[in-house]
Amino acid sequence: MADLTHFDGSGNAVMVDVGAKAETERVAVAAGSVLMAPGTMALIQSRGVKKGDVLAVAQLAGIMAAKRTPDLIPLCHPLALTSVSVELSMDPDRNAIDVIATCKLTGRTGVEMEALTAVSVAALTIYDMVKAVDKSMRITDIRLLHKAGGKSGTYQAD
Repeated sequence: MADLTHFDGSGNAVMVDVGAKAETERVAVAAGSVLMAPGTMALIQSRGVKKGDVLAVAQLAGIMAAKRTPDLIPLCHPLALTSVSVELSMDPDRNAIDVIATCKLTGRTGVEMEALTAVSVAALTIYDMVKAVDKSMRITDIRLLHKAGGKSGTYQAD
């Protein structure tokens, strides 16, 4: 098991010094799902939600969240993201909206937390916009699918 990098020898939290690391192209892809009642799915599909276009608002929220990750997650470095995309797709067979976020940059540290934050906030936004009609929704399976770049190389989920 790798050593934890966010703690010093005394167990105190520290921000990792990435100053000596080489700048490389980095990318991370994360995913998650929001499961809901069939009627909720139909309401979103028909664009009948009074708060607006659920998918468009969730997409924007996810992009904004990726950019604000260091404000939300302690010890995350502020990053100059070069690209953030959030894709939402409806799967009526599962009564689910699937969220995939991709974050990219050229820098000294990875963008996994930004991609995961984008997915999380997009999913929370979906929940928020339709919770009045379906409080039983479930946000599930938020995970890292892929990351590339940096010293640790490439990770690809099974």
